[in-house]
Amino acid sequence: MSKLKVDLDRAVKALYARCPILESEPFLAVVLGSGLGEVANDLEDPQVIPYDQLPSFPPTTVKGHLGRLVVGRLDGTLIVLKQGRSHLYEGHPAGRIVFPVRALAHAGARAVLLTNAAGAVNLDYRAGDLMVIRDHLNLTGANPLIGENTPELGPRFQDLSKCWDRPLSDAMVTAAAETSLAMREGVYAGLVGPNYETPAEVRWMRLIGADAVGMSTVLEAIAVHNLGARVAGLSVISNAAAGTLGPDQEITHAEVADVAGAATKSVRKVLHNLVNHRERWWDGR
Repeated sequence: MSKLKVDLDRAVKALYARCPILESEPFLAVVLGSGLGEVANDLEDPQVIPYDQLPSFPPTTVKGHLGRLVVGRLDGTLIVLKQGRSHLYEGHPAGRIVFPVRALAHAGARAVLLTNAAGAVNLDYRAGDLMVIRDHLNLTGANPLIGENTPELGPRFQDLSKCWDRPLSDAMVTAAAETSLAMREGVYAGLVGPNYETPAEVRWMRLIGADAVGMSTVLEAIAVHNLGARVAGLSVISNAAAGTLGPDQEITHAEVADVAGAATKSVRKVLHNLVNHRERWWDGR
């Protein structure tokens, strides 16, 4: 048995010990990106599990990423919210970054929804827009599948043509429309960071098909899909990318978090509608 399988089994065992209902009932896992932590306020009877109580979960160091799981119900549906993620720019290897989402998928998540704050590459996008991720560009130079392969966890050569689950993604678009919210649909480019992109890099990403750019999500999506779990993505467009607003433009993390936080109300509406109409996506691809 590989070390990864052993570590995942240990983490899942610890998770079940702290929240036994997760072993007996399917759940939706949601990773909350920068500025979106307040989504946890909507959960009924929340139970908080700090990452340091779960073996092999890396700590978080970025402001706004609390480093804990919150388990509860949203309109009757069991949900595990992951408040905070780790990033390549913090010095973690790809496998360590994706370990928590792998553990949630291994624990039986019906689907994993990855959210993030992203910069607009598409010139039609505006700060505060929501975007369903239909595809991605992995520009990080890293991959969580590098290294020893564990056949019982997933194939060595993973097909990513259907990485982003269509029924769940379609359901998010419908959920937004039913709550009078516009939902963009586009391609997310993942970079390492922590610096923001140069205007030349943004122009290049636009040429190769990116609509939004950020420093997370793509490695998590690859890892979850490799395990055979369903994955979808929701980006909050937090800022115009470099070079699109003129020479005096400056992007700051505080601005990104503030705009994402202001969009939390919209994300909450989508999630509520999504779980209230889970028949559209709950039962599989």
